Amino acid sequence: MKITYRAVGKDGKVLRGTIEAKDVREAVSYLHSKQLTPIDVTPQKNNLELAKLLPFVKKTHSADLVFFTRQLSSMITSGLTLMQALNILRQQTKNEAMSKIIEQIVTEIEDGNSFSSALSKHPDVFSSIYVSLIKAAETSGVLDKVLLRLAETLEKQEKLKSTIKGALMYPIIVILGMVAVMTLMMIVVIPQLSVLFESLNVELPLTTQIVIGMSKFMISFWPVIIVFVILSMFVFRQLRKTESGKLILDQLVLKLPIFGNLISQTILAQFTRTLALLIGTGNLVVDSLNQSANVAGNVVYKDAIMNVARRVEKGISIGDSMAAYPLFPPLLVQLVKIGEQTGKLDDSFLRSSEYFEGEVDQMVKTLTTAMEPLIMVFLGLGVGFLIMSIIMPIYSITSAIQ
Repeated sequence: MKITYRAVGKDGKVLRGTIEAKDVREAVSYLHSKQLTPIDVTPQKNNLELAKLLPFVKKTHSADLVFFTRQLSSMITSGLTLMQALNILRQQTKNEAMSKIIEQIVTEIEDGNSFSSALSKHPDVFSSIYVSLIKAAETSGVLDKVLLRLAETLEKQEKLKSTIKGALMYPIIVILGMVAVMTLMMIVVIPQLSVLFESLNVELPLTTQIVIGMSKFMISFWPVIIVFVILSMFVFRQLRKTESGKLILDQLVLKLPIFGNLISQTILAQFTRTLALLIGTGNLVVDSLNQSANVAGNVVYKDAIMNVARRVEKGISIGDSMAAYPLFPPLLVQLVKIGEQTGKLDDSFLRSSEYFEGEVDQMVKTLTTAMEPLIMVFLGLGVGFLIMSIIMPIYSITSAIQ
């Protein structure tokens, strides 16, 4: 169990922290062994376990990691020690789950573990790349500089994600709204009108017959539709868990019109920025390629990057290795070759990432501008078809009565 304590040290200062112990008695004994006099020893409520059971309760988010890295970088650069900075951050962090994680990191360091080792205990928050960079920084004594570059990289990645999410939010909301309205019409409105039409024995247009047929199908077979949707989601998830399934789905994603190119540019932006960070902090090129392959999030790109790493390991230059795969555009290959010739490989990858980020921004703006009229046309056609299907029989009935 985790136990929170307040204790007085030899110098009279009050220390706070969290330790792992079977009970309060064992915690007190541990504190005495560290020549600390306990003031308050309290078992901690296991909020993190609750968060695991209920994922929507008090989780850490990417924004919390960005805040943690940026603030830690600023405080260490200003002259604070790592422990002082972490303790201040623990109090500043509004997310309780993140605050508990920082508290555990502080405890790990107090027990004699390194900062990178403490971070590695929380793989859901700190990626292997993050831990690797911190470990390299501890060895070389440039923790403040590495944290600064990490913060900048994370902020860029967060901005990129936000840009894409923002662009996709509008069409998703409109489409979901349209589906909801159409479903309501099919279940509530159309059945009542179909009863009216049948009672009047009016010959219905083809469009009206189609709409009524769809309505009857939805009402009669709604359990089948729900089961089909759930089953499709289950099959999709199971397919994502297999290597062959991932490969097929990721290949299809990259072939999507418009969106496929946007996804490719996003992957390249994240890959090149991460690679620039890893190489810039002194990591070996092959190790950097292998680690940055995990950032791709797409099996097709991951396999290509891993193959590039194998070719580089055999003595082939990075530029020539990348040129063998059409996934890497000629511009990136040329910049990498220039970086190899000038000895500024990290700078070349950084410039590449800035270029791809600019391309993503431009594509998102174009996509957003083009999508609005397209969605309105699509929406108008759908609503128009539905209205015409309802109005035409009513017009026929009115004409017949006159």
